Amino acid sequence: MAPEKIQHLEFIQNIINRMNSNSFQIKEWMITIVSALLALCANNSNEAFIFVAVIPTFLFWYLDAYYLLQERRFRDLYNDIIADDSSIPSYAMPINNYKSYRCCIWGTFFSKTIGWLYGIIIVLLIIGGLILKYKDCIILTC
Repeated sequence: MAPEKIQHLEFIQNIINRMNSNSFQIKEWMITIVSALLALCANNSNEAFIFVAVIPTFLFWYLDAYYLLQERRFRDLYNDIIADDSSIPSYAMPINNYKSYRCCIWGTFFSKTIGWLYGIIIVLLIIGGLILKYKDCIILTC
């Protein structure tokens, strides 16, 4: 393999590693912010903080999907370069050529890796908020 091709692959691998690192940091921030809002809810006995926690969770879900989308596109580019695809010039990174469902924002938004994680968190936040909001009505009906 040519040295410039090896260096090109190293550049792409570094980008993939950064996207993966960004995705992990997004999950850390999401957990931190949602936990802080839940702590405020517990401290103030105000269920509105639970519903407010849905907004940053949704935004972090979108950001995580965006980074996963970019990572998938760079992985496909990496695989095409490994396969000796001569249509890709040295050091070029035409990631916009990858537009399959796997490499679109909705495909990554609802992917197995992040769709379940964020979806379950949002559903649990909404259910928990509704239970706290209507706990008096639930208790009185028993």
